[in-house]
Amino acid sequence: MSSSTHKGIFTISELAQELDISTRTIRYYEEIGLILPQRSGKGTRYYTRSDRARLKLILRGKRFGFSLHEIKEMITLFDEDRTGRKQLQRTIQYGEEKIRELDARIDELIRLREEILEFKTRFEEKMASLEAVEGNRESKE
Repeated sequence: MSSSTHKGIFTISELAQELDISTRTIRYYEEIGLILPQRSGKGTRYYTRSDRARLKLILRGKRFGFSLHEIKEMITLFDEDRTGRKQLQRTIQYGEEKIRELDARIDELIRLREEILEFKTRFEEKMASLEAVEGNRESKE
């Protein structure tokens, strides 16, 4: 950990390493307005604890399957309403949509599993039938 990390200021490399993402990803999030790092007089980016927390939220949102557009909207709502009420309402709405999508995917996967099991059973029966026919041929010879 560098000395800057102890002051609550992070370089792009430190954040990338800590969060296991590329520096390019962090720069992309900056380009689309998800994070807004400070710049030194020489133009070097530096990130605060708040930026790090925001990046963690972005990564969690991505892991949960939210689009960057949805994540940006949820984050921006907090900036507009510091009580967090609007952000929570929208996050709950997006969460409900995501749960419905997951339930539909789970149902589809269950149907697919049942179908595969059905085919597997048929194939095993066919294999047993073929082996029985071969066994009868061998015993007659």
